[in-house]
Amino acid sequence: MNERFCTSRVLAMACSLTLTWAAAASAQKVTTEFDDTVDFGKFKTFAVRDGQMNSAAPALNSDLTKKRITTAIERGMTARGLTKTDGPSDLNVFFTLGSSGVLKCEVVPGRRGGARVVRLPGTEGTLVIGLRDPATRSLVWRGIASEDKAEPVDILKKLDDMVRKIVDKYPPKK
Repeated sequence: MNERFCTSRVLAMACSLTLTWAAAASAQKVTTEFDDTVDFGKFKTFAVRDGQMNSAAPALNSDLTKKRITTAIERGMTARGLTKTDGPSDLNVFFTLGSSGVLKCEVVPGRRGGARVVRLPGTEGTLVIGLRDPATRSLVWRGIASEDKAEPVDILKKLDDMVRKIVDKYPPKK
């Protein structure tokens, strides 16, 4: 009976760790970097200049997806107090959306009270938004969001959230 208790306990711990890892893996990861010598208070206007779609998945590599990201960036930057312009701007916005296949490992109950590792295919989507100062032609701020999902279409559903989480980190806090 003690052996059965230990096996059940090990299995419960493995499942708990798997659930913890799965929750962390499915959460969006957002990072930013910036030029700490730049006065971000001087930027008042922005223009989305270019977007690149670098995904083999048709769901993520379309003009409709590009337009959706552009609209979400414009909405987010306007909410941060910047004014959208079609002419010369204080900040030029560029973005890239890419995806790659990944394998996730998951521990599942096996026969006779044991556990086994199963590899599941998935997709990692990465959105990079960069802000350039046209006066110096240099990158002054960049945000990166990545999302792991089972299917590319699931990443498509998270794009607005990815853009919002990136743009919410602008302007940087020194």
